[in-house]
Amino acid sequence: MVLRLSTLFLRTLREDPVDAEVASHKLLVRAGYIRRAAPGIYSWLPLGLKVLAKVEAIVREEMNAIGAQEVHFPALLPREPYEATNRWTEYGEGLFRLKDRKEADYLLAPTHEEMFTLLVKDLYSSYKDLPVCLYQIQTKYRDEARPRAGLLRGREFIMKDSYSFDIDDAGLDASYAAHREAYLRIFERLGLEVIPVKATAGAMGGSKSEEFLHPTEVGEDTFVRSAGGYAANVEAVTTVAPPEIDFTDAPPAEVKDTPDTPTIETLVACANDIAPRDGEPWTAADTLKNVVLAATLPTGERHIVIIGVPGDRAVDLKRVEANIGGFLPVGGEVAIEAASEEDLKKHPGLVKGYIGPGESLDAAVLGTEGKTGLLYLVDPRVVSGTSWITGANLEGKHVFGLVAGRDFAWDGVIESVEVRAGDEAPDGSGPLEAARGIEMGHIFQLGRKYAEALGLQVLDANGKLTTVTMGSYGVGVTRAVAALAESNHDGKGLVWPRNVAPADVHIVATGKGTEIFEAAAELAAGLEAAGLEVIYDDRPKVSPGVKFGDAELIGVPTIVVVGRGLADGVVEVKDRATGEAGNIPLEAAVAHVAALAGK
Repeated sequence: MVLRLSTLFLRTLREDPVDAEVASHKLLVRAGYIRRAAPGIYSWLPLGLKVLAKVEAIVREEMNAIGAQEVHFPALLPREPYEATNRWTEYGEGLFRLKDRKEADYLLAPTHEEMFTLLVKDLYSSYKDLPVCLYQIQTKYRDEARPRAGLLRGREFIMKDSYSFDIDDAGLDASYAAHREAYLRIFERLGLEVIPVKATAGAMGGSKSEEFLHPTEVGEDTFVRSAGGYAANVEAVTTVAPPEIDFTDAPPAEVKDTPDTPTIETLVACANDIAPRDGEPWTAADTLKNVVLAATLPTGERHIVIIGVPGDRAVDLKRVEANIGGFLPVGGEVAIEAASEEDLKKHPGLVKGYIGPGESLDAAVLGTEGKTGLLYLVDPRVVSGTSWITGANLEGKHVFGLVAGRDFAWDGVIESVEVRAGDEAPDGSGPLEAARGIEMGHIFQLGRKYAEALGLQVLDANGKLTTVTMGSYGVGVTRAVAALAESNHDGKGLVWPRNVAPADVHIVATGKGTEIFEAAAELAAGLEAAGLEVIYDDRPKVSPGVKFGDAELIGVPTIVVVGRGLADGVVEVKDRATGEAGNIPLEAAVAHVAALAGK
């Protein structure tokens, strides 16, 4: 049916919404595709639903092509399955929790691993039933602390999530590879450039993990890549650590007075003044900076952690959050922030500005016990035999020549500092360059984590019970709509790719004569009969300028203007993307526009 603007549920806006920061958010609201219902929550209007349906159709076609079968779960779920996998706790404040009238606990699902696992457990019992892959396109809920950028970071969103179930790891590898190729085809068909990058598993758990990032300056994710083909989210980058050094002949560490040196900059200046080094001056890279952080667990429990890093590097809190889970009592989402003054007061052994690895320093070096009793982690560059200038845990004093592995030890090694352009790729493929991107998809080899927690076992070929291995694969469907809008617009409005546009052609009738509207209506009917989706601006009392502005804002690929040229038997056909326009005889317009649309 032709969409007539005189009756279509649509109101375009001339001004940007006050809460909109990025182009996709501004234009999707202004062009009448979505409307804000609450922070991070949006209503979908008729034009928006048309685009969303086309994105979903592409996703479905590619999932069906690899043999996946569609199911649909409720969004409102009971607590018990998530309790069994610990995610009721591990998700922390990101989970929407609620109670029914009988005080039973429920949640709004952020993902559905547990439900998929239990469904397969309920229906399948033999290796002959496997492999199987199930998927759904469904609404998810996450209580984002700072929802922003419209559909790019919302609290309610639509995602395609699929799950593979295999009898062994070889089967999981095959399922993972099939999804990876399907994802590349999905994004190619959508016209979205994506780069698969190595990623961390986070609260999902599992081993191998890749994100599909769409490069854009408005992206929240930072990733790095090398000319040789390495690509990774910064959270997943591994540092090229230096070799260990023989410290047999290293001179003993020495505590020196370094008054008024609470920063790396003042410490380096002091070191070059009181203990100049032959050949080259001291730099920040020669210092060991001990950063005190507070880790808040999903249970609300707060842990103080110290991380020793080279003084020329800044700690990246997102990298810490991604990598610290294995060092703490429970898994799940961990919130990391700089330790507060209150935190430091509770640990008097931490002398602000002069903190060192005091937990394991020899008392003879410090002249004090220097014990902190806190978890102490180090950057991979801190290897045995490296020598550092670092805090002595005494006001106005630093230790010079403190040798790792001889004078102090650590509880673990963590990837925690910023990744810089120019750092070496861990696979030796060259220096890294940094970019920003939007996460469009994420695939995981979950392994047996959820199957073990929920008891998903089948009989193998020998009649023995075997735990099933799983993969999890997500695509952000509503996020794809936003990314398409973000990468397909100009100063006038949206410029949709034809395969996801809400219509193939937008007809604009301009003029006061009834013959213009009659010809436009006849043209609209002819185009619809030719298999095209048509928007027809038939509003009789709206100025041509407003109609042209709305057509460009809405962003349909082809605009046809029926107006003054009708007296000469022609209509104007305009390409929205290029702006190129030309007059076409009215009687040839249907065939011409249909050809442009590939009909």
